[in-house]
Amino acid sequence: MDKKQSNKGALLGAAFLMATSAIGPGFLTQTAKFTGDYQASFGFVILISILLSVIVQLNVWRVLCVTGLRGQDVANKLLPGLGYVVAALVVLGGLIFNIGNVGGAALGFNTLVGIPVEAGCILAGVISIVVFLMKNAMNAMDTITKILGGIMIVVIFVVIIMVNPPVGQALKETFLPSTGYTKLFPTILTLLGGTVGGYITFSGAHRLIDAGITGKENLKEINKSSIMGMLIASIVRIFLFLAVLGVVVKGVVLNPDNPAADAFKQGAGEIGYRFFGLVLLCAAVSSIIGAAYTSVSFLKTFSKTIQKNEKWVITGFIALSTLVMTVIGKPATLMVLAGALNGLILPITLGVCLLASQKKRIVGEDYRHPVWLLVLGVVVVVLSAYLGITSLSGLNQLFA
Repeated sequence: MDKKQSNKGALLGAAFLMATSAIGPGFLTQTAKFTGDYQASFGFVILISILLSVIVQLNVWRVLCVTGLRGQDVANKLLPGLGYVVAALVVLGGLIFNIGNVGGAALGFNTLVGIPVEAGCILAGVISIVVFLMKNAMNAMDTITKILGGIMIVVIFVVIIMVNPPVGQALKETFLPSTGYTKLFPTILTLLGGTVGGYITFSGAHRLIDAGITGKENLKEINKSSIMGMLIASIVRIFLFLAVLGVVVKGVVLNPDNPAADAFKQGAGEIGYRFFGLVLLCAAVSSIIGAAYTSVSFLKTFSKTIQKNEKWVITGFIALSTLVMTVIGKPATLMVLAGALNGLILPITLGVCLLASQKKRIVGEDYRHPVWLLVLGVVVVVLSAYLGITSLSGLNQLFA
């Protein structure tokens, strides 16, 4: 394979890695719940959260890939020691979310083919570990995330056809929501954190750095890859929104314990329920892979041992997630903590990248960060900081 073809594969792989890292079990539940709450008006929330997410991704990917430095190294160059704090937050959040991802994959196996949840946890862990034990683990990761992402898009589209949602109403309320803008604002922030919070922001950029696609000369391709990642995640979000909307507009009240599964079952019967199992399985396994790879990428520049044995550290990360999920079971308390951590991570990491973009000693003498991107990035930092402070209230549930 020549370098151009290899780069093309890595650019597409980075986009799918970012997208499928975002599309986890929580993403599915979140989208279904809010569609049930706001119906067609949820289209407006999706639109604004996509625009904000693109601003985050473009800022972070540009700074990281131009410098060729991972998130923790940019933070350490900006303020010595800050990179260790960022890495600790990202890795802890990634580990806790990965425990939930393993649980989601187990439920996917159970829904799809009736495998017991405990066995499903182990099977999900084994499948994810095998990807990283392959001879060319990075190519294997690129390939499987593309396949799993493609399956999700096709399956949800089939369900859309079956439930026949009111597309015209959805399109109208995407720009003129009947629910009202003020009521939808907190939901926009929640969606932003779920789409680009924590490790998700860095997954694709770190993949490009590992592939050697860095420097100002590659900015055009880097920008394309970051926007493509957001588009893939957005297509799944929009498709899922339409699939659930086609059910709730008929007056169906979704089961709050598992709104996405209930929507698929109510809308398309038993086959719809099995379809949901397949979507959940694909979403969870791809998120396990993305969370493990990105979390470990935050550690490897601090230790030559970790860098040398990266795939074994990733394997250990997945094995630990699987063990905790299998032994402890429902990680509800851990997920509250992870949500609070991710809410705090986004404004810190985006803020670091924005400050770094103005430092010549970090980005180089000849790099000019677009002013419009910087200004919009500052707006997102303020909004996401508000989300982060709000998310801290969730920690009270840990000690209730």
